[in-house]
Amino acid sequence: MSEQPVGLVKAAAEPDESPPPDVPVGKAADRVDIVGRSPGQLAWRRLRRDKVAMVSGGMLVFFVLVAVAAPLIERLYGKGPLDRFPARLDRNGFPLGYAGVDADHWLGIQPNIGRDVFIQLVYGLRTSLMVAFTAAVLTIAFGILIGIFAGYVGGRFDAVVTWFVDLTMAFPFYIFCFAFIPVAVNQFYGVRDAEPTWFRPVLLIMIFVMFNWTYTARLVRGQVLSLRERDFVEAARASGAGLGHIMFRQLLPNLWAPILVTFSLNVPALITAEAALSFLGIGILEPTPDLGRLISESVRFVREVPTFTLVGGTTLFLLVLSFNLFGDALRDALDPKSDR
Repeated sequence: MSEQPVGLVKAAAEPDESPPPDVPVGKAADRVDIVGRSPGQLAWRRLRRDKVAMVSGGMLVFFVLVAVAAPLIERLYGKGPLDRFPARLDRNGFPLGYAGVDADHWLGIQPNIGRDVFIQLVYGLRTSLMVAFTAAVLTIAFGILIGIFAGYVGGRFDAVVTWFVDLTMAFPFYIFCFAFIPVAVNQFYGVRDAEPTWFRPVLLIMIFVMFNWTYTARLVRGQVLSLRERDFVEAARASGAGLGHIMFRQLLPNLWAPILVTFSLNVPALITAEAALSFLGIGILEPTPDLGRLISESVRFVREVPTFTLVGGTTLFLLVLSFNLFGDALRDALDPKSDR
């Protein structure tokens, strides 16, 4: 057996690190760097380069921190959401000075009621985000469960789910709320019974889940229909994997990108819906602070105290805008075909 020269053996053992002939030498390092990153790292890299995403994400973090730290802010500020300051109102119920703004009341005093606007705004953020996040999480979870099962199993179950989704999406949401919420309240609490503060938020969350799971279910079902015949699913099925393993270990990890985008865009829609219902008088009621009801009560004083309306409206606008901008940026970052 002939022996090869040592130099040839060493050359054959070492991989060729030179770039391909069609790749410029200056971009070879970038090419190797991109190949070495996971899809999540590439998405995070694109997201970090998007200035709109960073600004909107920073605003979202700020709003969430304010909502979570509401009890701490109340302790430091020295005023609660139910505290009244009648001495800061004139005989007509309007705040003294310029909307009641001073060193003790940073955003002024609420007309007629005499509550501090700043602490009402802080706890209103807490209520809106709590209702929207809870409803969005339950909506996504229920929609994933129904959509992935309907898409993979198919057959009559898929037909029934598709028919029910179309029926629910065609149903007028606000008309249903006007008809259902008063009836539900009267079924549990009569005219003389005091309605607990937790009942109305829980009722709104149930209604939001009832109407919004259909969007997630339709999205997940469509994605599963395109994935269930892929090779990795066929391989799992051939190896004897069960239904749960295929749906939640094989299919679900390939659905997280559209699910995250749906969640980021679903939260602002729920915030707007909750504020609209409270604005119309069938959502969150007194004494629970809420952005929608705060705006509704400020409309009566838009001429005498315009800043009262601007404070609540601007906060709600910035909150929803931040979610929408971040959701759009997240969708672009998770899109592998995006050049951003």
